[in-house]
Amino acid sequence: MVSSTAMPCAPSRLFFTTHFVLTFLTISCLCISLVRGLKTPFRPKDILPLLPREVSWPILNALHGAVDILPTFVGAASSPDDDLEWKGACFYKNRAWLEFHNKSQSEFGGGTLHIKVSNAHSWTCMDLYIFATPYRVTWDYYFLSREHTLEFKEWESKAEFEYVKHKGISIFLMEAGMLGTLKALFDVFPLFTNTGWGENSNIKFLKKHMGATFVTRPQPWITNVSIDDIHPGDFLALSKIRGRWGGFETLEKWVTGAYAGHSAVCLRDSEGKLWVAESGNENEEGEDVIAVLPWDEWWDFELTKDDANPHIAVLPLHPDVRAKFNETAAWEYARSMIGKPYGYHNIIFSWIDTIDGNYPPPIDANVVASVMTVWNQIQPDYAANMWNEALNKRLGTKGLSLPEILVETARRGSSFDELLTIPEQDDWIYSDGKSTSCVAFILEMYKAAGLFDPIASSIQVTEFTIKDAYSLKFFENNSSRLPRWCNEGDTVKLPFCQIKGKYRMELPGYNTMDPYAHMNERCPSLPPEYFRPKGC
Repeated sequence: MVSSTAMPCAPSRLFFTTHFVLTFLTISCLCISLVRGLKTPFRPKDILPLLPREVSWPILNALHGAVDILPTFVGAASSPDDDLEWKGACFYKNRAWLEFHNKSQSEFGGGTLHIKVSNAHSWTCMDLYIFATPYRVTWDYYFLSREHTLEFKEWESKAEFEYVKHKGISIFLMEAGMLGTLKALFDVFPLFTNTGWGENSNIKFLKKHMGATFVTRPQPWITNVSIDDIHPGDFLALSKIRGRWGGFETLEKWVTGAYAGHSAVCLRDSEGKLWVAESGNENEEGEDVIAVLPWDEWWDFELTKDDANPHIAVLPLHPDVRAKFNETAAWEYARSMIGKPYGYHNIIFSWIDTIDGNYPPPIDANVVASVMTVWNQIQPDYAANMWNEALNKRLGTKGLSLPEILVETARRGSSFDELLTIPEQDDWIYSDGKSTSCVAFILEMYKAAGLFDPIASSIQVTEFTIKDAYSLKFFENNSSRLPRWCNEGDTVKLPFCQIKGKYRMELPGYNTMDPYAHMNERCPSLPPEYFRPKGC
């Protein structure tokens, strides 16, 4: 009896004691700083690892999140004459310069990167950095206020030497510090786990960074669909919130502003049978390819086998748009694409349209280049599939590796951020054929079926995100014409038909935009407002 009554009090006593200590230390440190003009011995967050987990973890959750895993580009150091200075997370005054040498007696020599750090905000903090060239990525951390050095014993090639001589070594700061970065890793990991923890993590991320609501719908959460009411060309929007695809979609939603992460489209054959055409369907070999499946097979998979907890909505075409939909041309296009790989080549280029208007802080083109460099070293074949071919097409070159692409871009007097903004062209043919993501595949079909006429030749659908697709003014705008089973049992009547999912789907900007020439080629997408200027 004694223990059972005492235990509930323990956490509150622990929290009160810790809170008192933190408050006392904070006030003491402020007084020391103000009265004596000295830096504080430590900041409260610097000693969080020393506190009980019950106390430190909620504070860490408030201070840091998953995006803190991303580094911030502070500049590039290339010579002692450079005046590269910045404010760090721990050390408020920092300077870096590069000294070339040939201690290795090699053809191109090497270099020493000098980093002088000073003015730490406390005695217990540290700064964590990543250093990158197109050919390598390394890291270091600094705890002491002094000049530090990082040795590059030998440049890998003449190309790396020339690049560093003209562009320098890129320096990235992990602003959350060692502790915050570890906490961010802990936050990112569950996004990709197929667990309730993972699902809750994805929901929490989207609420925090996009303002998504995730309102629970009344049951039933699965609609008894009458397929007679589904027509050729009707769009299927899917939102997955757990597992590998759930984590990937969460990040895709965040950077693009889309409230759905996958899509498919409906077709009917000459006998009236309903089919679903989809880019990103996993085949027996585990490859993501383009497939056309009977509705019953596709729907059964989503109900019983898709462990990503997909939320699904049917977006019916407007009757006038449906009348324009050329089913023969749509089928011809779909059949020509069956079995082709998912459009990994150009998926990131539908997101990046501008130099600085598409990257949620602290992401920028330098961070993108750094991430690409890391992947290029870890999985070169994967990197080649994801972006190398597409970047070569933008340069008008063939077969250049990522480091060679970066060097060639610099040689031409351009920059990597400018290269990324060059619009994708629908007629580009990659080594494995045309490259279409899930939404590009649907919009290419719409294009073939006449829905973008008469401006189809000036529309590049590979530049569209899923948000761009469901924003098109192609869909039903009269709720009285929606099927009787549409949103059955829900207290809120959506302008589309949600047929699966616990949470009510939301598609901001749905069915609001008429197509126009060069649509979505120069559009920013910064969260959480995702402001879009007219005509971009």
